[in-house]
Amino acid sequence: MTAARHAPATLTIDLAALRTNYRRLREQVHPAICAAVVKADAYGLGARRVAPALAAEGCRQFFVAQVDEGIALRRVLGSADIYVLGGALPGSEAACLIHGLRPVLNSLEEIRRFAAVAHARRRLPVALHIDTGMARLGLDRGEFDQLLAAGGLPQGLDLALVLSHLACADTPAHPLNRRQRERFTSALTRLPRVPASLANSSGIFLGTGYHFDLVRPGIALYGGNPLLPRPNPMREVVRLEARILQVRNVDRGTTVGYGATHTVPRRGRIATVGAGYADGYVRSLGNAGFAAVGDVRVPIVGRVSMDLITLDVSALPATATEPGTPVTLIGGACPIDEVAAAGGTIAYELLTSLGQRYHRRYHDGSGAA
Repeated sequence: MTAARHAPATLTIDLAALRTNYRRLREQVHPAICAAVVKADAYGLGARRVAPALAAEGCRQFFVAQVDEGIALRRVLGSADIYVLGGALPGSEAACLIHGLRPVLNSLEEIRRFAAVAHARRRLPVALHIDTGMARLGLDRGEFDQLLAAGGLPQGLDLALVLSHLACADTPAHPLNRRQRERFTSALTRLPRVPASLANSSGIFLGTGYHFDLVRPGIALYGGNPLLPRPNPMREVVRLEARILQVRNVDRGTTVGYGATHTVPRRGRIATVGAGYADGYVRSLGNAGFAAVGDVRVPIVGRVSMDLITLDVSALPATATEPGTPVTLIGGACPIDEVAAAGGTIAYELLTSLGQRYHRRYHDGSGAA
């Protein structure tokens, strides 16, 4: 992380807004439990700061993708339940035991491996993942039948959660949502009564029939819109600002940036800003994205390069775009979902791509950073 006095760009994470989003979701799904997905370093925002803020709101169930993420999170959180969605590669079983991680078992082979280690040492709480239509991780119907025919989970494994994952929750009318819920409900009738989980951020808004016992929001916690294209019910958590490094007067016909992909249509001014794809500001936003000076949007012209972005600021007075002036890249007049769409991607990718060169500021609502 770059020191504030030297950084051309600043990433601000509003922990108070994060906590508000968690409370909003928790109230919506009550009496179901609201967990938190903090994989990929809390979607790029820093699990070391994000997870304790959520724990302060009463969150006790956290989900990561990898064992190493779980180990790092355990150093931050005390008695919380930490589930590893990707299970664990061979050789990682002991680490789950040592650090109190709960592997999400995705295959019969994983079940055998963890049963052998757990039985030899001590009982291990686990989750069972049933694939209901994603064709990614989890037991398919044949594997699930084999597991039950063998008598269920082997000794040494305590089934703490059964889960599946919705493929099309962000498209409420998609028929696969209903089919996955029906398949999941059917599978649950064949298992001992344990907590069940199906809904991600968008799944929460499909209705109470998708909540079961526990929901697993991710992007909604961080301010992404789980209801696109409808208005976003979540508070903004992330704001990315970069400073203008230089402003150049340009004549009609001047080309801008690598590849000369933009030609200036009339005499004007180009501002160069200190951020680029090395900072996670995706290259596809070149000639397609926008930024904001104050509340006024200005277009990105030319390609996004490794360290720099060029903006057409011709419509603004020169006094509003002097070197050192902050420009908003994400947040405020540049909602993250709109920025992502302009770049042909999604808010998830933008968030998880945000680099470490930014000066990072965390606000907790008390005025402290």
